Amino acid sequence: MPIFHASALHTKLRRELWQMRGQTLAIALVIAGGIAVCLLSLVNYSSLTATRAQYYQEHQFADVFATLKRAPRHVLQRVADIPGVTRINGRVEGVAKLEVPGFSDPASARLVSLPPEGQPDVNRVYLRHGRLPHAARGDEAAVIGSFADAHDLRLGDRLGAIINGRRQSLTVVGIVESPEFIYVIPPGGMLPDYERYGVLWMAREALASAMDMRGAFNSLVLQVDPALPVAGVIDLLDRLLAPYGSTGAYAREEQFSHRFLSDELNQLKTMAVIFPSIFMAVAMFLLNVVITRLISTQRDIIAVLKAFGYSNWQIGWHYSQLVITIAFIGLLIGTAAGMWLGRALGELYMDFYRFPKLLFSISPWWVLLLGVLTLLVALLGGWRAIRSAAALPPAEAMRPEAPASYRVTITERMLSWVRFSQPSRMIVRQLARRPARAAMSVTGIAMATAIVMVGNFQFSSVSLMVHTQFARVQQQDLTVSLTDSVHQSAMYGMTRQAGVRYTEGRRVVTVELVNDHRQWRTALTGIPDDARLQFVVDQHLNQVPIPPAGLLLTDFLAAELGLAAGDTVQVQVLEGHRPVLELQVAGVTSEFLGVGAHMNLAAMNRTLKEGPVVNQVLMNLDPAQAETVYRDLRDTPRVMAINVRQAMLDSFFETLAKTFLTYTLVISLLGGIIAFGVIYNTVRISLAERGRDLASLRVLGYSHNEVAHILLGELAILLILGIPLGWAIGHGLASLVVTMMQTELYRVPLIITGRTLALAANVVIVSALASGFITWWRLRKLDLVAVLKTRE
Repeated sequence: MPIFHASALHTKLRRELWQMRGQTLAIALVIAGGIAVCLLSLVNYSSLTATRAQYYQEHQFADVFATLKRAPRHVLQRVADIPGVTRINGRVEGVAKLEVPGFSDPASARLVSLPPEGQPDVNRVYLRHGRLPHAARGDEAAVIGSFADAHDLRLGDRLGAIINGRRQSLTVVGIVESPEFIYVIPPGGMLPDYERYGVLWMAREALASAMDMRGAFNSLVLQVDPALPVAGVIDLLDRLLAPYGSTGAYAREEQFSHRFLSDELNQLKTMAVIFPSIFMAVAMFLLNVVITRLISTQRDIIAVLKAFGYSNWQIGWHYSQLVITIAFIGLLIGTAAGMWLGRALGELYMDFYRFPKLLFSISPWWVLLLGVLTLLVALLGGWRAIRSAAALPPAEAMRPEAPASYRVTITERMLSWVRFSQPSRMIVRQLARRPARAAMSVTGIAMATAIVMVGNFQFSSVSLMVHTQFARVQQQDLTVSLTDSVHQSAMYGMTRQAGVRYTEGRRVVTVELVNDHRQWRTALTGIPDDARLQFVVDQHLNQVPIPPAGLLLTDFLAAELGLAAGDTVQVQVLEGHRPVLELQVAGVTSEFLGVGAHMNLAAMNRTLKEGPVVNQVLMNLDPAQAETVYRDLRDTPRVMAINVRQAMLDSFFETLAKTFLTYTLVISLLGGIIAFGVIYNTVRISLAERGRDLASLRVLGYSHNEVAHILLGELAILLILGIPLGWAIGHGLASLVVTMMQTELYRVPLIITGRTLALAANVVIVSALASGFITWWRLRKLDLVAVLKTRE
């Protein structure tokens, strides 16, 4: 190809990009929005995954966990002899009720022992400040960082602790983190509560003495040779520990903290697919519209280029360069924004997950792949128009497009009874005589509306989750978890305490549900017939009666196990005598937070053959005497943990909602940008196509406002048609998002409120007003002479 040919086409390309700078930037922002969402998700997923992997490796995170009643320490040698076991740590665990200076609410902690040498071989702790407790000091403790930060604890501060019914004072000598407790949940809770629940590490001999566990252990963590299956080790370990009251060993995948962190990372990966796919589909649609209409206005230019000897390939490559340039601009903006947003959101996750440091990481191959996909999507969007331009014969290109048919359309006949003004009649005719073009514009506006809906519906959904869980399902003020099951009559003493208005007993037992090859470790909760403080509701928030026999499963758990009402499931109880039961699934219901199985309390106690017992007490309190109740419960034997409902609500907004809604806010803002890009391009393309007609009307005596009325009135009709369609598309996309983002921790309900619909419509309308004003201003500068020149 001659050099001057290439130079001429490059000059034309630069001029067109400058003339279309508004449209170019708008389309580039749509592409940038998709790339930014994808990158911020990938950056967080990659960084958190790499950070977790490094953290686990450096601190020897366990592969297998086991809890038991009591076993002598010489059993550890038999555990070490199990084939595949590479490292073990037999330790003492317990619970303590804490007295934090200046904090009157109930607080508790999980206690974990440290060996005499300090760091254990498995589940080593990360020391943020201070040192580990001295082996010879029984009054020293290291505190997990989340609890220390919540109470502004410093080295040397003292905490009161009631351990195994005995009160003692502990000195804070270290502030630590642990790979085992990235996600810390109190007993009986579903969310972190950093102020009221923490983890404390003490010297082994000191904790063993306090727990009456000298020469014994009740917790075991170990690592397994990666070349050997973990399931085989667990099977041998269960056989060995069964005589010592083991509740059953389990792999890392079932460990609470790891499981919820994995769910969050998988959700980030899902978001990195869903939202960019939606955004890029809109960008591809826009590019198709823009390039198609641009080429339709340049038929004569294409004819001249071909007359001067340019080949079909050169014409096609020229317009492909236009598409690639727009996509590349979007790629640059999106990459920069995605990296910045990804790092910022990663720091937010750091506050939530308590890693020692964030290993900011993303594979350059991912970025390269994203760039290639972006260019391919852009070319695909403009391919049809580019191919038609390249194949256009010179003679046909020089001929003006066939004039539109000016017969009366069906739409005009239907609206003949309406007395339109002349500009309004022009609007109706334009839309009726170019239905395909109008449909494309309506679709673009609908997609813009749908994207804003997808970014915003989750705010209403999260509000419903909060209302359902903390106002409808949980109506107690306090949940008291006991160390052991007690007779139901023990609740009468609690009811008589000053400040207690009402109590309700429940029983929670750790079980493993097995259905063929599927299994799930969860809690089986016994709920009384006359439950008033906490019960189960369906998706319509109606109370679900607990069946007199059989299990009531949450829908998420039933789906994971492949169960339905009427099926039989094996229930392996992991406490007490560890019976294995065959129970029928009596029903399936919906819950938004957590998963579990429910059963009638009386039927549960009969099945377990342990009499009318409970191990959890729900309470309603007199607010004026709440502190008195807290103090009495702290001094009550067998009380393991106390959860305050309001504290759980506060924790929800400080943890889960904070990260989830921050991500949603970013999506919403990017959705708004995309909406503006779609609307602006729709108006600008209409102006480019009808510039000659509008200039002719100005010459014929129409005022500037009348001409603007024709163009903007058409936009108004497109909005009226596009917004409702966008609501329908948005509902479908939101349903897809909800389905793909279900996790064990929470399931976002599909709630589309009037507020969500109004917000989506308002964003699109505001974008239309801004775009309309820009267009109205450009109409003032319309060059009537240039536009009215006859085509040669």
